[in-house]
Amino acid sequence: MALLRCGAWPDGRLLGGELAVSGPSGQAGGQGELEVGIGDASAQADRRGEPAVGLSGASTQAVRGGEAQACVGGGVAEPPVGIDELLERVRAGYTRVEPREAYELAQHGEALLVDIRYAALRERDGLIPGALVVERNELEWRLDPQGSHRAPEATSHDLRVVVICNEGYASSLAAESLRRLGLHRATDLVGGFQAWRAEELAVTARAGAAAEVKA
Repeated sequence: MALLRCGAWPDGRLLGGELAVSGPSGQAGGQGELEVGIGDASAQADRRGEPAVGLSGASTQAVRGGEAQACVGGGVAEPPVGIDELLERVRAGYTRVEPREAYELAQHGEALLVDIRYAALRERDGLIPGALVVERNELEWRLDPQGSHRAPEATSHDLRVVVICNEGYASSLAAESLRRLGLHRATDLVGGFQAWRAEELAVTARAGAAAEVKA
């Protein structure tokens, strides 16, 4: 016998509680909520006249004009997340740094500045002296200390990396990706390169002023 915990309608009403399921095509006896047939696309509605639920394979889909949430693998599928909410969630997991703090950290050898802006922006606005330039689509490969394509600077999972994009948005997602690789001190620059320049910190357009990793 297995238990399946189902979800809720978008308006917050519970779709069901824990369903006890027996046999490949047996009946599910819930907590007075739903009766479900396994292995059949159809099911009986609960005794209150709520929508029916059909189970097929590992997933369960509640049928109500396509609005109900799906129960997959015994859990509730999360609704889509917008980019603004995603950024809030990501940034809640670490402390971001301001331009002057990043500058001081780099000057004392306590952080590696990593510039992920694309080439056109670097050519237009200049470079941060001493920053490692890595294209965004190569970032994880270059900074993974265990990777075969890692940059020489990627020496340890303890490395404090400060990711810099143009305005401080893409860098947050990039920093989160590095943290998932085990770079637990990875963070990003508030406001990105534009905030760095607004603070009148060092910027140079001279070729070779920043260490650039090439594929």
